[in-house]
Amino acid sequence: MPTYILLSSLTAQGVQTLKSNPDRLRARSTRTVEELGAKVLHQWATLGDYDFVNIVEAPDAATIARVSVSLGARGSTKIRTLTALTIDEFLTALG
Repeated sequence: MPTYILLSSLTAQGVQTLKSNPDRLRARSTRTVEELGAKVLHQWATLGDYDFVNIVEAPDAATIARVSVSLGARGSTKIRTLTALTIDEFLTALG
């Protein structure tokens, strides 16, 4: 299944939500991703330009687009989605 990297930054609303209910972070985002047909493989909190990095599997680009839009529509995060290839997949694609 294709792998995607979701880079997310909290909005001011997201920071307030996280401070008032930190357990919501893991439970709600993971549940939403799975309800939309994808699977969270890894999650990290990061320091720098992005607050979180999530590695997600989804059957296709349409599914990950739904995930990104649904999570972003909450107003608590801004998400950047990247397609990820293993090195072998990348080299095969080069021919």
